[in-house]
Amino acid sequence: MMFHVTLTNAEDGWVVSECPALPGCVSQGRDEKEALENIREAITAWLWAEDQKAVKSLAGTPETFSVVVAV
Repeated sequence: MMFHVTLTNAEDGWVVSECPALPGCVSQGRDEKEALENIREAITAWLWAEDQKAVKSLAGTPETFSVVVAV
């Protein structure tokens, strides 16, 4: 998958990275490279957390099964 991210220079010298498509998915780094590495990790964690919420909401639902799909 591809996500658009924004990079903003903060007043303290850090670079803030954000993925607007994923509310609250924000990270930072000392430079652009580190900020991009960190937002990749944040996106992965954000998607995992949303998946866990979905799995919990399905618990006990009749005829429910899980299929793992890698994208």
